[in-house]
Amino acid sequence: MAETQGTRRRVLITGVSGGIGQFLEGRLRDDYELVTQGRTPSTPKQEKTMRRADLESYAEALPLMDGVDTVLHLAGSASPESEWDDVLTANIVGFRNVLEAAREAGVRRFVFASSNHAMGMYDRLGEWPVYSHQLPRPDSLYGVSKVFGEALGRFYHDEFGIDFLALRIGWSTPDPMVAEEDVLRAMWLSEDDTEQVFRCAIEAPTTYGLYYAVSDNPNRRWDITNTMLELGYRPADSWTDRAKHSERVVEGGLPAPKDWPEGS
Repeated sequence: MAETQGTRRRVLITGVSGGIGQFLEGRLRDDYELVTQGRTPSTPKQEKTMRRADLESYAEALPLMDGVDTVLHLAGSASPESEWDDVLTANIVGFRNVLEAAREAGVRRFVFASSNHAMGMYDRLGEWPVYSHQLPRPDSLYGVSKVFGEALGRFYHDEFGIDFLALRIGWSTPDPMVAEEDVLRAMWLSEDDTEQVFRCAIEAPTTYGLYYAVSDNPNRRWDITNTMLELGYRPADSWTDRAKHSERVVEGGLPAPKDWPEGS
């Protein structure tokens, strides 16, 4: 259900000018009252509707929360090759500001766009399968920043009661064939499945969890059982169907590139 007490839920999307943000803005606008945040608009529509706010400033983050029921936090440095200064300001200070602003404003739910890179060292070393309950094992400073976000969200859930759901997003792109690496195709998340898993995160009755978000790829190494049981997610796409050819079956899975996560 997309309504609360007869009115549409107000959903804030941070980082709306990024790829996933633009996509979700288009897919969710008919069912939710959207508030969008970013720094630089990516479309003519965003020029008119996007709230320009620097999330590294708490004073700019707080007004975004007025009347908001759910935050979809996508903003931040998005590259696994990000340097420390980038992740510190955008993914740690900025993330804390948004989460604290949500708490102060009485926001009910916070959905955090985490990443497979929070667990990416398992991928680098080929230690599969990977489960959401395993100890975090980031593969980069970017991954470290996502682990920080998950940990701070756990604290805010326990201490303040805010719903906190972290989606460990795999590889969200329209075309899984733009990369040759098996590990990337295995963690592909289609556009339709991206929409579905975020809708599930908004609507599910569960109030806390860490969830892998990948499509129904036959060579998947990451367990999505709790994503399916607790969020009701049912991935509909597979990279092999989209590419119209089969995976190369290797016992234990094809290894990740030796320089993983460079280039991912």
